[in-house]
Amino acid sequence: MLEQAQYRILRRISPQEPRSLSGDVYKGRIKVKVLLGDALFDELREKVVIDLGCGEGDDAVALAKNGALRVMGIDIRESLLERARLKARRRGVEEICHFCTYTDEKADAIVSIDAFEHFSDPASILLTMASLLKPRGSLYASFGPIWYHPLGGHLFSVFPWAHLLFSEKALIRWRSDIRSDGATRFGEVEGGLNQMTIARFEKLVKRSPFVVDSLEAVPIRRLRLLHNRFTREFTTSIVRCKLTLAHPNPA
Repeated sequence: MLEQAQYRILRRISPQEPRSLSGDVYKGRIKVKVLLGDALFDELREKVVIDLGCGEGDDAVALAKNGALRVMGIDIRESLLERARLKARRRGVEEICHFCTYTDEKADAIVSIDAFEHFSDPASILLTMASLLKPRGSLYASFGPIWYHPLGGHLFSVFPWAHLLFSEKALIRWRSDIRSDGATRFGEVEGGLNQMTIARFEKLVKRSPFVVDSLEAVPIRRLRLLHNRFTREFTTSIVRCKLTLAHPNPA
């Protein structure tokens, strides 16, 4: 009964696909620099870098154009990798910017943008990242919106915090009216949603080979006055961090 009622409410509120979270805010800007800070390019200059979850390659190409010695973009979606290779050719960095589904080459640094809220097994991903780093290597990550963000449900956030107010079954049923991939839970939707929170991420890092060098919960601009350690799960825009290996890999 409750699921049916919630489904009907969702259908009335949003009979069609709502406006998605878009990257328009980064139009004309370098996303990886905006999210990870102005000093990133200097820190990665003359370094071998892996962009894990590179998508269409914009960030990897930007890293290559701004001083990285070599950049490897990794993604499981070959269709996106083809677009990334085309971008690298057009920007003149195809000799130092490569895209593939897997690498065993060690890197000085790994960059991960907008991915930790989507990984189906983030603990395993942290282990994989650690194995791909050279001794004293670092992981630079930015992800969000996190699960308790007003729009943390991505597509399911038909209004702020809708993904917390409606059941997963009702939301998936509503989604099935506008998408035909057969997803039956949050983890199966395009990109996947693992319901990542700041607290969960911190616990995952503590159990991983990494230690936190820095971690910042960037407040939502309109909620910044309410942002503190007690409200951060609900008032954080993105999380950005630098992690280093607790016990450096042997040379």
